[in-house]
Amino acid sequence: MKTVSLKIDDSIFGETEKILSRIKKPRNRYINEALDYYNKVQRKNILEKKLRKESEIVKSDSMSALKDFEEIDYAD
Repeated sequence: MKTVSLKIDDSIFGETEKILSRIKKPRNRYINEALDYYNKVQRKNILEKKLRKESEIVKSDSMSALKDFEEIDYAD
């Protein structure tokens, strides 16, 4: 494990302490779980942005291919 020093806003710290006293969970465990959750959310956001960007890149090629298919005369 790594040791990290944090500066936390007073309001966030106070709210966290109130919650911790009610759920009976160590502060360290609570912060680790919060960071783990936030990391998952951020990874999801990063993947979403990447997929949107890649989708835009292939969009014009897909539309061009679709247009080509529409122009094909399938008459026998």
